[in-house]
Amino acid sequence: MNSMKKQKKRIKDESQTTSRKQDHVELVVSQQVSHRSVSAGFEHLRFVHNAIPEIALSDVDTSTEFLGKHLDVPILISSMTGGYKDAERINRALAAMSAKYGAAMGIGSARQAFENKIYHNSFKVARKENPLGLIFSNIGAVEVARLAKEKKVGTIKMIIDLLEADALIVHLNPLQELMQPEGIADFRGVLAGIELCAKKLGIPIIAKEVGAGISKDAAKRLIEAGVRVIDVAGAGGTSWAGVEILRQKKKDRAKLEPFWDWGIPTLDSLTQVRELRETMTFGIIASGGIRNGVDIAKTIALGADLTGIAKPFITSFMNDGEKALDRTAEDLVTQLKYSMFLTGSKNLTELAKQPLRQF
Repeated sequence: MNSMKKQKKRIKDESQTTSRKQDHVELVVSQQVSHRSVSAGFEHLRFVHNAIPEIALSDVDTSTEFLGKHLDVPILISSMTGGYKDAERINRALAAMSAKYGAAMGIGSARQAFENKIYHNSFKVARKENPLGLIFSNIGAVEVARLAKEKKVGTIKMIIDLLEADALIVHLNPLQELMQPEGIADFRGVLAGIELCAKKLGIPIIAKEVGAGISKDAAKRLIEAGVRVIDVAGAGGTSWAGVEILRQKKKDRAKLEPFWDWGIPTLDSLTQVRELRETMTFGIIASGGIRNGVDIAKTIALGADLTGIAKPFITSFMNDGEKALDRTAEDLVTQLKYSMFLTGSKNLTELAKQPLRQF
């Protein structure tokens, strides 16, 4: 009987994970789930226009190196999906785009891959489409803590091998777990689990929030635990609290509404985390509400190494297909190049030194 109960629970858990992943994509694409009264903050900053840049547009070089690999652009296609039927089609298109433009790519949480093999191709397709690219696997902090407590951190290597991943993203989502109908609001042991992953897995660990930002103090503790890269993923873009509130029963939504806009705006989070570079060495990814190439340029000028973008890509692809996805990527890269030209920046090193003024 106990065996039968365990099997039924496993099947139910698998079904919930798969359904949740599909819900997430559909809600982000079809509903207004952005933060309502919080912006990422970049609209308050402007570059100092250079009326005599003394360079040609053709001089502009957007390339960079990150975690030992060359990228043509400082863009991360942020983790979005995986683990359900349509995810393979989505990730194939995103990975093909990452290969074409020389961008990095993160895959959605691979928790479902632990449960069964049925959707493994929805993760593996990224490496097939971009064999030489910079690709990150992804797992939730709660899952990391659980596996660490059970002394099974080594099993995470399965999702790393599945993608031939260059790094592992551990996403930190206490707010999302609180708002989620089936969420697990227990973050005990997360830091110890991350530290164990950093020691045992043999690849860089990236700590990423999912829209509520990372403070200076939290980033310091993560880096001391062995994290190599902080993805601030601040408030101002998609509210994952909002997404989960919409997944709740209508009668339960009102009490959760005050948390829709909870979080540290991306600009504030990036500014806090950057201060740690005075004494610590680590990479920074800026994400959360980045919507155009000018914003990308601003994050580089503020100390980010890469800029993570998700919603503009997923909405253009889901609504209008691969040609629209390609146009979105091309527009972002063009806007970044134009921003560099207009500040007289031949490369990202020069862009990183450009002053920004608050208006």
